[in-house]
Order: sequence, then structure tokens, then C-alpha cells
Amino acid sequence: MCGIVGYVGKKQAVPILIDGLSKLEYRGYDSAGVAVMQDGKIEVKKAKGRLAVLEEKLNSEGKITGVMGIGHTRWATHGEPSDTNAHPHLSKTGKFAVVHNGIIENYIKLREYLTSKGFEFISETDTEVIAHLVEYYYTGNMVETVAKIVEKVEGSYALGILCDDNPDTFVAVRKESPLIVGLGDGENFIASDVPAILGYTRDVYFLENDEIVVLSSDDVKIYTTDGDEIKKEPFRVNWDISAAEKGGYEHFMFKEIMEQPRAIKDTISPRIQNGKIVLDDINLNADYIKKLDKIYIVACGSAYHVGVVGKYVIEDMTRIPVEVSIASEFRYMNPIVNERTLTVVISQSGETADTIAAMREAKRLGSRTFAVVNAVGSAIAREADDVLYTWAGPEISVATTKAYSTQLNAMYLLSLYIAQELELIDNARLNDCIEALEKLPDNIQSIVENKEEIQYIASKYYNAKSVFFLGRTLDYAVSLEGSLKLKEISYIHSEAYAAGELKHGTIALIEEGTVVVALCTVKPLFDKMLSNIKEVKARGAVVIAIAEEGHTEIEKEADYVIYIPKSDSLVLPSETVVPLQLFAYYVASLKGLDIDKPRNLAKSVTVE
Repeated sequence: MCGIVGYVGKKQAVPILIDGLSKLEYRGYDSAGVAVMQDGKIEVKKAKGRLAVLEEKLNSEGKITGVMGIGHTRWATHGEPSDTNAHPHLSKTGKFAVVHNGIIENYIKLREYLTSKGFEFISETDTEVIAHLVEYYYTGNMVETVAKIVEKVEGSYALGILCDDNPDTFVAVRKESPLIVGLGDGENFIASDVPAILGYTRDVYFLENDEIVVLSSDDVKIYTTDGDEIKKEPFRVNWDISAAEKGGYEHFMFKEIMEQPRAIKDTISPRIQNGKIVLDDINLNADYIKKLDKIYIVACGSAYHVGVVGKYVIEDMTRIPVEVSIASEFRYMNPIVNERTLTVVISQSGETADTIAAMREAKRLGSRTFAVVNAVGSAIAREADDVLYTWAGPEISVATTKAYSTQLNAMYLLSLYIAQELELIDNARLNDCIEALEKLPDNIQSIVENKEEIQYIASKYYNAKSVFFLGRTLDYAVSLEGSLKLKEISYIHSEAYAAGELKHGTIALIEEGTVVVALCTVKPLFDKMLSNIKEVKARGAVVIAIAEEGHTEIEKEADYVIYIPKSDSLVLPSETVVPLQLFAYYVASLKGLDIDKPRNLAKSVTVE
């Protein structure tokens, strides 16, 4: 959530800050602002709404000049979206300006204390507390002052702070909220995520909790809260900059749907060597696996839906019990986790607050942790015992597509690897699975090339009031994601149900004209799904079915059929989800909605 960009160098800061913030729009926001050191004083401009509103304000009220500044896009938590609540926030005298991502949990107590000391608050935000605290505790040394703030503040934060005593340097600090440092030639940066600075530098530091960084145009120094300097090795980002651009597509989401064949191939190919599954430097040997009582999969949102697929696949392949938990519930459910549990955490950003907390709880209870993430150097990647990276590249649209698909393939690889190590899979079956994985990119390419058929169906039902998704076993797991995709970008109410539950209450919601998407790719359950289709058709539903090529008998029951290539049951979820992604995209497009930045949503949820 939210976005931070900071710059110090020899160029004008405002254009760089605005450009960086534009690259972070995918994170979700409702206001924006900048603070720049101009002639030894801090000048602030901020506005409710999109960056365009801020840019217009900067142009109409007079441009701010200066070669050092901080910028922010805010997603409202404390206080409504407004010019006043937008960041940056100034201290009482205007000596300090602060931008903040995260939530200050003890802000009420701090606010009351500062009020008793004569500080006045003009906003409803928790962040303004930080601005006043910095002024209250200022010693003349910003590292010492920030260390004092870290001691007093509870919660999650990434902070960028300007002080008019230091016209050539600014400071930043993080705890439980992502912040990176970009290293340039005669210029340096901070940012919430890599895309913000990718056009300026590829060399970055990943800050750990409570590390304080001091930046000038020619130097970057990192300190502990005790004032000891820390030496870090910079990380070289190898993304192609074009991967973070639209490249001629109208929306990032559509571009990312179309990129899935490449992303899946990049994730799979390095892990198949000489007819075997190889998981990078991960060593889950047979002796360890045999001692496992259970595998826990912990994630949020779409990553949780990946976990539901993972449960079916891993249990089928390995016969090891798998439990899937929503990360935000995990810590509070007193989970039965110990050294005989492998905890798999899934997160696209690697910075999801609830997933990080769940992983730490699992580690505290003695579990080994295995992370599936896309972001190299992220908090989860750094803290997990083992990491399997998905090579999706940058994903900008809030509604995930290629990250979800590469995570699915990570689950296939993990299940095959465990089965291989336990010798539960013979060579013939393993070869069949590997062949299916290797064919998957081409199969998905054939689906996206048939997109006009899906666009036509979307054009018939984009004004639907409710859409229901039905499936059994793996199809049910995929229907969860299909339903989420539709509701999050089209704002149409949708639900996913296990088809066998229809008569247990759900069918009461089916009436004339209700749209039902029926997933019918699980071969042993195909006839049962036909029966379910008949049930909803008898009550007036319009049925859009997804089935494997050759299962033409479904055309007698469904109103529309989208066919996917025949493949091994292991990988069918990866094919089935693509028409659902495209359907959601075209529905939202026909409704004229902001597809890449749906209302109230953020790409990376870095607060609880």
C-alpha cells in the first residue's frame, strides 16, 4: 500500500519524484504529494486524487525547484482522502517533512502526549505524529533522532524525512514496510519498490528492520539504531525496464495476461534438468520429508487460492496431509505447528504483512519455512529457510495474473520434487508430468490467441448483477480465483462454490438470467458437472462452461463453451484460469473501469 520515492542529486527533484510515483500507482492510492528542499526551506505540495491533480497544482501554483525531495502516494487508513491528510506532513515549525507507509499502532497515545507538550494537529492521520515526534526529540543529529523515534513508535513504517538543517542530505528508516535504496551516479534514491527507480539505476540496497539510511548526492551510509555503520553489498536488478512499461497495451493487466506463457516458461525451465525436478539450492531430502506430519500453506488473496490448488496437488502426489490457512488468521488460531511441519508461504511481493507475521509465527513454533515469492530480496525471501522464486518479472496491475500462474507452477514443481525424493512417482509418470509442464506455455499461448471468443461472451453479460462460479476439486480451487478476478476489477458480485454444495442452499440464489461459469475439466467428475449444469439451467441460469477440447457433449447443456487444450490433470488449473482472467478483463473493459487500479485496492498489502 502507498508509495514512497526520495531523491537527492544534481537534477530537479520534482520531475523525478512524480515519475517514480507514477511507477508506484499500481500499489493503490487516493492522494499524492511532494516535499522539496528549496533555497534551504522545505516546500510542500499535495492534493487529493490522482497524480495528475498534483501535477496540475504544481503547474498552477508555481513549480517547486530543488535537487532533493521526497514524494508519496497515500492509501487512506487514518482519516479520509483529502489535501490535509495527504503526505508529506510537516512538523510544528515546518522544520521537518515526513512521508510514511504503514500504520503507527500507538499513535493515539503519542498524539495525546505531544498535545500535552503544545503540539497542534491539523490532520486525522497517524503519520503527523511522526513529524512532531521528530521535532520534539531532535538533537541536531538525525541518526540519533530517528533512533529515538524507532524506540517510541509501535507498528509498521517506512519513513522518509527532510530536515531544513540538512539541505544536502535526507534520512529514511523502515520496519515491517518495504523500502529500498537506489544507488546512482551523483544521485541516490529511496523507494517502496524497484519500478520507481528502474529508469535511473539498477543497483539497490534492501533495508532491514530498524536500519537508518542517510543519503546525499555522492554517498549513502546505513546505521543501526545504536549508531554503528553497516556495510552492505548492493543488489543488481536484472529486470528489463520494458517489463515495467505497457509496451503498447491499453492496460497492464492485459499485457500481463499475454506474458504468462513466457513467465511460466521462465519459472519452469531452470528447474527441469536431465529429466528430474531440481529446486535451485533447496535441499528437502527424503530423510527430512519422511519426518513430516503435515505441510501448512499460508497466504492471502490470490496466493491463498494458489495454496488451495497446492493442497490438492501435493496430497495427490505425496499423500502428505496439507492444510491451507489464510495468513491473517494463522497467528490467531493457535496453529498446530512444530518441527515436523513444513510451512509454505506464498506471496508475490514478499512483503505481505500478514504473511510475514504468519511465517515468523511458524518459525517460532519450530517449523521449517519454504517461501514462494516473485521479489528477490524481499522480506519473506530474506527470512525464509528456503526460497523458490517465480520468475514472473514485475507485475504492475493490482489484479494478479502472471504472478498467480507462476505460483501455481511452483506448487507443481514442489509436489513433483517431494514425490521424486520419496520415490512415490515412477519415471514414466514423472516424464509425463515434465512433458505437460514443458507444453504448458504453448497451450496457454493458444488460449490467449482465442481471446476474441471470450471477449464476445463478456460483451453479452458485462451488465450482470451476480456471477456464480462452480467447480469440483481442482476446478473449485480455480473458481475461487476466477470469482475474485471478476469482483475486484468489474465490481460485479460473484461467488465461487463447490458444485456439490448447490443443493445445500446455493441454488436458492439461481434465477432467470443468472450467469453461472461452470468449470468442467476434472475428467472423473465431468458427468457430475453436467448434472450440476442441468440443475442451474432448469432454474433459468445462463451457463458459460470451460472444458477440455473434445468434450463436445457439454455443448448440449451449456449456452457457451470455452475449450482449453487437452493436458495432464496436474497442470490443467494453469490453463483453466486464463479464460477466467480474460473474461474478467473484458467485462471490466466494457464497463469502462480503471482496470489496473481498482477502487479501494492496493497491490501489496503491507499493513494488517
